[in-house]
Amino acid sequence: MSDFIHENFMLQTATAERLYHEHANKQPIIDYHCHLDPKQIAEDHRFRSITELWLGGDHYKWRLLRTNGVDEKYITGDASDWEKFEKWAETVPYTMRNPMYHWVHLELKRVFGIDTLLKPETAREIYDKANEMLRQPEFSARGLMRRFGVEVVCTTDDPIDSLQYHEQIKESGFEIKVLPTWRPDKSMAVESGNVFRDYLRQLEEACGVKIGNVSDYLKAIRQRHDYFQSHGCKLADHGINNFFATPSTEDEITAIFNKVVIEEKELSPEEVLKFKSRMLHENALLNHEKGWVQQYHYGAIRNNNSRMFNELGPDTGYDSINDGTDVAATMARFFNNLEKEDKLAKSIIYNLNPNDNYLVATMIGNFQDGSVPGKIQFGSGWWFLDQKDGMEDQMNVLSTQGMLSRFVGMLTDSRSFVSYIRHEYFRRILCNLIGNDVENGLLPESEIEFLGEMVENICYNNARDYFGF
Repeated sequence: MSDFIHENFMLQTATAERLYHEHANKQPIIDYHCHLDPKQIAEDHRFRSITELWLGGDHYKWRLLRTNGVDEKYITGDASDWEKFEKWAETVPYTMRNPMYHWVHLELKRVFGIDTLLKPETAREIYDKANEMLRQPEFSARGLMRRFGVEVVCTTDDPIDSLQYHEQIKESGFEIKVLPTWRPDKSMAVESGNVFRDYLRQLEEACGVKIGNVSDYLKAIRQRHDYFQSHGCKLADHGINNFFATPSTEDEITAIFNKVVIEEKELSPEEVLKFKSRMLHENALLNHEKGWVQQYHYGAIRNNNSRMFNELGPDTGYDSINDGTDVAATMARFFNNLEKEDKLAKSIIYNLNPNDNYLVATMIGNFQDGSVPGKIQFGSGWWFLDQKDGMEDQMNVLSTQGMLSRFVGMLTDSRSFVSYIRHEYFRRILCNLIGNDVENGLLPESEIEFLGEMVENICYNNARDYFGF
């Protein structure tokens, strides 16, 4: 595969090669947002096959398999590991020009040392070789993290999570930091009625208290927030369809809580917005109080295929980009409400709709206060945008409207222990962008040492300093 995944893959100029090999490639990985299962890390999970490692829970791949006409039996169904892998091998050649084609072959090369292109003719050879290697201790969950030079991982955890596996990881002496991230989406989902009421009962159990009113509820949220802090948490994260900043009174929030929890009645859209707005603000106050970084992933429309949602549940590949209205004004109100109180924590905004790139890049400039370099961040290309075009667009817009040099860089946002190649992918794209600018005379070649430091900062140092790891 010397003509494909080689040492200068995606690096189009000599300057890009120099920046990558001398500066980017040697940096450790801080994966400050992912969906890895802490249980698998705690137990140092051994993967039974490359199918489990690659295809288990990866809705990116599931979407492509369905698009290629593969029956669900071979995706989330009861087909054997080999049968599922075989269908994936048949699909991969048809993914050319999709980023998955790059990721698959980067993972084969970096994890297994396999240079062979994956296709039907090579499927059995690759399957057998990868499975043989996975039986070796160094290919366990922890071994794979070590292989990629990972230094810190932040998982995504619900407020009611016991964090028992984070405790086990710490007690085991594992040298890689594995920290929880506060993800309170379910605690805000009042529109779900019975589901929200069930969640409150679980929150009561986690806190060991009775939640009889909204004041009790807020105290319970704070108690769990404190619990996460005691387990090393430094980040919060919200998955929202839009920002929420609808004003309300204390009496209104009390009435809304009583209506959905005690009276068990359905809320109006306006009541839902008021409650979500209050809770998003309350969470932000807690984050500021503890010095956490807060992340906002907005712009997805989820579970669009109701038949498959009923069959498979959420996070199974049926989500897409939303075209939410009034995003800019609502986002501005939300951050301004915190800024007015001088209680705006360091924040990262991730948009899913590329039409919002300039919106976010200009919005963050409104709330930089000089206290921290890049206090408000335009987050890296996320989900449908974590590919070459999406990453380039995000960095180009950030460059023109802010400071690329203060960017905290890439993350995996993945459930896979081999998705760390997304950091390599990002680093190659970053170095290629800067290298092309130098060779085209848009940046001074005389400043190549500073540009090298800039690359190192974006790949590692900025995140280390920003999050305080």
